[in-house]
Formats: sequence, C-alpha cells, structure tokens
Amino acid sequence: MAHKKRGPAKVQTRQGTLIIIGGGERKDEERAVLKEVASRAHGGKLVVVTIATAEPEETWKEYRQIFTKLGVKRVEWLDVRVREEGFKEEVLRILDQTAVVFFTGGDQLKITSQLGDSPVYRRIEEIFRQGGTIAGTSAGASVMSETMLISGDGDESHKVDSVLGMAPGLGFIKNVVIDQHFAQRGRLGRLLGAITQNPRTLGIGIDENTAIILDDNIGFEVVGAGAVCVLDGSKISYSNLAEPQEEMEKTMSVFDVNLHVLSAGNRFDLQERRPEMPPKPEEEAEEERKRLRRGARMLHPSDTDAGSGVR
Repeated sequence: MAHKKRGPAKVQTRQGTLIIIGGGERKDEERAVLKEVASRAHGGKLVVVTIATAEPEETWKEYRQIFTKLGVKRVEWLDVRVREEGFKEEVLRILDQTAVVFFTGGDQLKITSQLGDSPVYRRIEEIFRQGGTIAGTSAGASVMSETMLISGDGDESHKVDSVLGMAPGLGFIKNVVIDQHFAQRGRLGRLLGAITQNPRTLGIGIDENTAIILDDNIGFEVVGAGAVCVLDGSKISYSNLAEPQEEMEKTMSVFDVNLHVLSAGNRFDLQERRPEMPPKPEEEAEEERKRLRRGARMLHPSDTDAGSGVR
C-alpha cells in the first residue's frame, strides 16, 4: 500500500494577531513599528508588560509616553516581580477590556517563569483567542513561539558541541523558533544550529527596528527598516551534528537549507514555507484602476443598472 507523501510541519498560530519585533524599534517620530502596535488598540486598552526588564518603571514610563502620543487612549502597566502576583485578582483585572498586550525586552525566561500557566497567562491566551493582539520586542519576541532560544553564541559559525539554550515559550505560534537583533548580533549561526537540531522547526531571524505581523495562520508581512531571514530545514539532506567528533569545536556542516530574506512589504506563506512573489508594477496599477472603477460604480450607478429593474 502506497503511503501518502507528507509535507513539512505546518506552522500554527491561534486566533488573534501577533506582532513580533526584533528589538531596537525606533521610538522617535519614525516609529513605524510601534505605530503598527498602537493601531491594533482600536479604542481599547493597551497593556505594557515589563516582566522581562530589569528597569520596569523606567521602561513603562517610556512606552506609556510613546503609545499615548500615538493616540492610544488607555495605556496600562502590568508588572509581575514574583510569580504569586500572577495569581492575584487585582493584577488580573488590569487585563479587563484589553485589545493589545505588549511585552517589552529583557530576559525571556523571566516572562515564562513568572507567567507560565498562571491566571494572568491564561487571561492573555483568552485575549488572543478572542481576536486580540499580542506584541513583543526582543525577549518579548522570543517568547511567542512554543520553543524559544535563550542563549548561544551568535557571532560565529555554529560548533557541533556548542550548547544552544532552548526552553518552552508561551506557545502563541508553533513549529517556529524566533531570534531577534538578528543581523546586528550576527545570529545566523545559532539559528542555523537550532533548525539543524530539529529540521521540523522553521527559523525566523528578525533584525532590529523590524517586525513580522501575523493576522492569521496563513502567513506574515514584514514592516520596518531591516530584514527578516527565514531558515527552512525541512529538506536538509545531511548534517554532522550526530556524528562522533574526533576534534574539539568541530564546525557544523549542514546541506540543503533554504534561506529567504524579506524586507518591508514582503509576505511569507507559513503553510507553503515560501515567500509570496510581490505583484509587478503594472499589476498593481491595474488593481488600482479596478478599485477606482468599483468605487465609481458604487457612487454613480449606470443608467443600465438603474433601468434594469434590479432593486
């Protein structure tokens, strides 16, 4: 009996929107990435979560000022310094009527260890399932995935005996591992190491002042000034990770990894694991003409339509 051929593991998210930022987002008048976060508030509340940072009060004040200037009417602060606070009703009430939850940078293990499976975490999951937006920058980006990178050399080629620190994340997106500050900290080697350890996982490396926006399970769009690198190891034909090593610090070998580099406006299909080809200028112009014609017909129905008897 012939076996049905199976493709690579499907990337899965839940119900709402994810905005995953590579850190270093601009906070001046050119803050395009944070504008995307603010725009998702839709008149509701935006909650800034400062659990990861060592300077929660200063970080909260900075983001409160930014989001208020960007037009968000209700900006509130959630900070859990010890795990038991994540079980308190008064902390849980901060998330009432929340449209956007924004995780700042810092140490991603602080987020997962303080929030994991707490009532606050379950409430954030509920906000997401109900169509809300979960955003995060730097460490707040890494925690989005089911498995997150927490440590590992990022400035050189990956060594076979190097230990990559991996830990369970918050699980808003599955079968993906995310790395941030990607080009700025030379993290290609460690992300390659992560997907070579488990080629089922799609690697996404996000530069500073750059983000990916996932509005559905289908794909993401890139915003911001930098690049997003997508590493697909589903067709890896060989690696030397599991081979006996006769020398110390042997450099990793890996064959047939697909690398895609995307910039602002590019989209990536997570189900097919392929970037979407941008439309040609003439195709965009034709779509714009069609859109204008549709608008004109809605404003000025033709005499033919008016006399057709259709109501």
